[in-house]
Amino acid sequence: MANSASGMAVSDECKLKFLELKAKRNYRFIVFKIENQQVVVEKLGDPSETYDDFAACLPESECRYAVYDFDFTTNENCQKSKIFFIAWSPDTSKVRSKMLYASSKDRFKRELDGIQVELQATDPSEMSMDIIISRAL
Repeated sequence: MANSASGMAVSDECKLKFLELKAKRNYRFIVFKIENQQVVVEKLGDPSETYDDFAACLPESECRYAVYDFDFTTNENCQKSKIFFIAWSPDTSKVRSKMLYASSKDRFKRELDGIQVELQATDPSEMSMDIIISRAL
């Protein structure tokens, strides 16, 4: 279903794969891209992949959306998991692309029920492991 504000549709595969990440933990991460006025799945990360593997999947000069299932241990020694939504919008990407991703983000995020932390990043330092940990705790 297209959003009248951004004209953007979300493929059913996006919602299905997100549910699999959330409920079954089949994936460590999912990278999404906008293609032909629709948000589609670009890459699925195997549960064994690391945060560095995930970060390496994000293109240097193109925008993307991503979700990352972050496992961590709290200060009280409890095992926890949080699902991050990351809006990747590098400074080097085209202005038109940045505007398209920015205008479609909230609509897309609403389709993914269960996001716990949102992060905007314009370069890798804004989504470093230290930042991920601090936002998770």
